[in-house]
Amino acid sequence: MLARLNPLLMLIVLVTTTVIAESESSDGFNASRLSRIDGAINREIAAGKIAGAVALVSKDGEIAYHKAFGYADIASQTSMKIDAIFRIASMTKAITSVGAMILYERGHFQLNDPISKFLPGFKNPEVVIDFNEAGEVIETRPAAREISISDLLTHSSGISYKFMPQPLQRSYQLGGVIDGLTAGDVELKEGIDRLAEQPLLFDPGDQFAYGLNTDVLGYLVEVISGKSLDQFFQDEIFEPLGMNDTYFYLPMDKAKRLVTLYAEVDGLQVSDGTEADIELDNPRYPIEGARKYFSGGAGLSSTAYDYFRFLEMLRADGHLDGVRVISRKSVELMRTAKVGFDWFPGASFGLGFAIIEDLGTRGEIGSVGSYSWGGAFNTAFWVDPSERLVGIFMAQVRPYTSDISYRFQTAVYQALE
Repeated sequence: MLARLNPLLMLIVLVTTTVIAESESSDGFNASRLSRIDGAINREIAAGKIAGAVALVSKDGEIAYHKAFGYADIASQTSMKIDAIFRIASMTKAITSVGAMILYERGHFQLNDPISKFLPGFKNPEVVIDFNEAGEVIETRPAAREISISDLLTHSSGISYKFMPQPLQRSYQLGGVIDGLTAGDVELKEGIDRLAEQPLLFDPGDQFAYGLNTDVLGYLVEVISGKSLDQFFQDEIFEPLGMNDTYFYLPMDKAKRLVTLYAEVDGLQVSDGTEADIELDNPRYPIEGARKYFSGGAGLSSTAYDYFRFLEMLRADGHLDGVRVISRKSVELMRTAKVGFDWFPGASFGLGFAIIEDLGTRGEIGSVGSYSWGGAFNTAFWVDPSERLVGIFMAQVRPYTSDISYRFQTAVYQALE
């Protein structure tokens, strides 16, 4: 392991000093205190927790900090660059949620409409009651009501993930439910049809349970728009916002910019796709494979700058550089707390992300009303409307024990003037 880390240690100073010239400055931060981010990320690389990272901070729409650290690939000693492409996994969810709101604003549905209006396979859902010793469902009952579009946005539908320990895990496995990432020859419709055959964990709207809700939402977007999800995103979000490096499956001329996926198992090892709870058919996703499954909950890859463009649009109430993607009122609704959940103290869930409601209960530096989410491979973002702030951290490892994305957020806040 030490032999692997020595090149990382040598690269730390090189990357930190050479990338500063690429960063922009902005009012509102103490520059010397903002540089504490460098130390926090460099220590994580030196400890062998991550191979490298890209971090970006903006205030009032101006980039104040944008740096790359460590390696994109250790074996080849390819240094991380600020235009590196990362698998953003569940950071896809915020984009899909905005896609649904675009169709909502065009009058295709109300958020409280049942999804069976467009996806008839979900009509008359059942809730699981009992299982046999093998974990197979043996008894269900009719749900109190149908799943609404709002339930999908808030993860309160009763749908879960196969990889998460939960009572329906065995049923999902037997039913061939896809967790959202696959290199297999499967299209989104087939995956959602399999999910529609499964019972729910609870009555829709009763509670929060993280799951394939946003994949279903992505398929809903396909059905209503008449476009594949990748084409809808390209037409309605990526092209208008100038997000030129965000894809479900990378074009081959950009494949070399994809950061290697690592697993923290006896040190950092190149992932073979089987070390974590989320199994990949092929750790070379999203380069290799059938390239057909457009997962609205987990499938995108992007750069820190591209994702900043998307988040800055949200921070600016739905518009950026003269382009309006969604309305101010829709953004207001999305960042309004709706469903309680126990993942983050002092937070609730809105339409696509977590929202801080009680800073005292949260117990960490931040702001009430800020909203955030992350991805399975150690990527994370947050938007703080009151401080007019956006923060993005991207690394590429799972499983991992690092909490650097949270410490990055602390380092940003302590630098505010």
